Amino acid sequence: MAHTKRKMKIVGLTGGIGSGKSEVARMFRELGAYVIDADELARRVVEPDKPAWRKIKDFFGEEVFNPDLSLNRKKLAEQVFGNEQARKKLEEITHPRIGEEILKELEKAKKKKAELVIIDAALLLESSLKDWVKPIILITAEEEIRIKRVCARDHCEEQEVRARIRNQAPDSERAKKADFIIKNEQGLKELREQVLKLYQELIQK
Repeated sequence: MAHTKRKMKIVGLTGGIGSGKSEVARMFRELGAYVIDADELARRVVEPDKPAWRKIKDFFGEEVFNPDLSLNRKKLAEQVFGNEQARKKLEEITHPRIGEEILKELEKAKKKKAELVIIDAALLLESSLKDWVKPIILITAEEEIRIKRVCARDHCEEQEVRARIRNQAPDSERAKKADFIIKNEQGLKELREQVLKLYQELIQK
């Protein structure tokens, strides 16, 4: 009976582009964890005509939108990159709304009596989300491996991927704030073994 009364554990999952973070999230979901995709929620809150969408339009202008009125993330990123004021404004617009969506998901997880919730977020350590979760899992891989993966997945140029990696916090910095680190440099079998071991450790604590 004690097993069913356990408090819900909320764990953070993060990793740079090409690290395999999404694959790890999928594995955790298969094992029974309730996974909240914060990056998907971030896309949801800026859908056309939602409050955040309107505020972005007011502040950044119509040039950051596609002809179908969806947000053009690349154009928005160009405006925000290197502009501290613009970055803070964007966070001010989006973060509270993403937080609201995460709280809704946590309520769903509670109703489902989930023991383990994984909040999967690329910018977990750079946002206030890090204060919601404990422990934090970081997925890492050598840069060249990450570049190959992203080029194969997105059919893009190596230079473009390198620029995107440079635009993110380095793994060495992220590792200082992480409680668990999964190195994803081999195959899916090895990755699955690491995830299973960590999952078992998390649900037993």
